[in-house]
Amino acid sequence: MNLLTIIGEATRALQTNRLRTALTMLGMVIGVAAVVLMLAIGQGAQTSINSAIASMGSHLLIIMPGATSSGGVRWGIGSVKTLTVQDAEAIAELPMIEATAPIVSGAAQLNYGANNWSTVLTGVTPDYFSVNNWQIASGTLFSEGELRSGARVVILGKITADNLFDMEDPAGKIIRISNQPFTVAGVLAAKGQSMTGRDQDDNVFIPLTTAQRQIIGNQFPGSINFMTVQVKSENDMETAEAEITHLLRQRHRISQHMENDFTVRNLTALASVASSTAKIMGWMLGAIASVSLLVGGIGIMNIMLVSVTERTREIGIRMAIGANQRMILTQFLLESLMICILGGLTGIALGIGGAWLASQIAGIDVVITAGTLALAFSFASFTGVFFGLYPARKAAALKPVEALRHE
Repeated sequence: MNLLTIIGEATRALQTNRLRTALTMLGMVIGVAAVVLMLAIGQGAQTSINSAIASMGSHLLIIMPGATSSGGVRWGIGSVKTLTVQDAEAIAELPMIEATAPIVSGAAQLNYGANNWSTVLTGVTPDYFSVNNWQIASGTLFSEGELRSGARVVILGKITADNLFDMEDPAGKIIRISNQPFTVAGVLAAKGQSMTGRDQDDNVFIPLTTAQRQIIGNQFPGSINFMTVQVKSENDMETAEAEITHLLRQRHRISQHMENDFTVRNLTALASVASSTAKIMGWMLGAIASVSLLVGGIGIMNIMLVSVTERTREIGIRMAIGANQRMILTQFLLESLMICILGGLTGIALGIGGAWLASQIAGIDVVITAGTLALAFSFASFTGVFFGLYPARKAAALKPVEALRHE
């Protein structure tokens, strides 16, 4: 009896009890679908975080003004203006620093023709765009000369440009910000949401000096809201953090026993932690879903044992006419494997459909890779072999005479 004949016998045996085969397969379908769906959600979260990390820029420190106390009431980080443009220029002179980007921001109303849009206005230097990994989609960025002169030029985020100009090219057009005319120099490429969930494309950028002198204004000349600092190498992050802290304490004349009036945070470390957490969560979801496969496998073993008991006399007859133990073992193992493979393929299709529904209805980011599908299919096949082996060996070990006497 060759392999094709054994496969044919296994197929006919499964078709004889179609309802029982379908119910046995159901556990495998649910298990594989759950694994595919959970891994897709986990990898989607991982991809989303990686995209947010890439959009931030690399080797970044963020320096914010510190907390303050007044009348026994403590105010949080950023409640007092303690950082200045001169602080940013001094930090840029440190040997391990690639660039600094001082920032001021505030709300602004933009008008172009009959269209208007309220958004966040950010005053920056030209280095801001390279430090924070912004790419220009059309037009140009403003220059150092325009920064020094306080020119009225503006760079639009994609969402802002779409809402003001619809299908029209914004480059070179005049818009009004707080009733003052600004020339659109360029539009930035889309960046998506930040790690905090904020839409980074709903923004507008103007030179820092223009923002300080003409739009936002400030009772503390030269002060900024915060700054981002790009370090040359990831290996220098801790050293740079310590050097910046030492420098700012000197510049702000903070004595030894006084707390810092600023806060330095390592965004690269925070991003790495978030990425690692998402990766672990993805694998945990997959591991939890694989419990369904274990339950499905136990169900298959149970049904196969029942099948061996019901077909004991049939096994005896086949052995009496020439079938050996290897043929009996192969047939029952194939029956178990076929149930798992068919259930696995159905479960993969169901998992892909579930992932698509999750992305469409709940807006969840999902990513299905060939590796995920291969992993789910391999687990299903392994389950078929592992849980079908014991019933198959039990069938092959039957003695022909005793099997023929079985009622």
